[in-house]
Amino acid sequence: KASDPLIARIVYSRPQKNGRIIFGDLIEYGKVWRLGANEATELELFQPVKIGNSKLKKGRYTLYAIPTEEKWTIIINKENDIWGSFRYDSKNDVARIDVPIEKITDPVEVFTIVFDKKETGYTLSFYWDNIKVSLPITL
Repeated sequence: KASDPLIARIVYSRPQKNGRIIFGDLIEYGKVWRLGANEATELELFQPVKIGNSKLKKGRYTLYAIPTEEKWTIIINKENDIWGSFRYDSKNDVARIDVPIEKITDPVEVFTIVFDKKETGYTLSFYWDNIKVSLPITL
């Protein structure tokens, strides 16, 4: 509801499918991806949260993913203002969370990230092509 305090915001660029094969081709399996286009995706937390088993402080983080056919490893990194994933450095990782992929029947043309409110917090869901990945965030 409108009176709920802000938990987080996400800033990302939205690449389009444009008839391409996305996962396993445009986005290579097993390689670090910036979770969007252009600048790496940024997550700003307005209060401490728990993502996976990791407690994260209020602040700005960069998100990456390592997609495979069965799961994505979502990476939360403390370095900010990064273009692409070219300067990605794992020593700045604050968390890595493995999440299973879900196949969806209605392909999503434009890469989309959505917060969904749950009883225990939120789910940060990533949609593109025929894939959905959900990252649980607890308060």
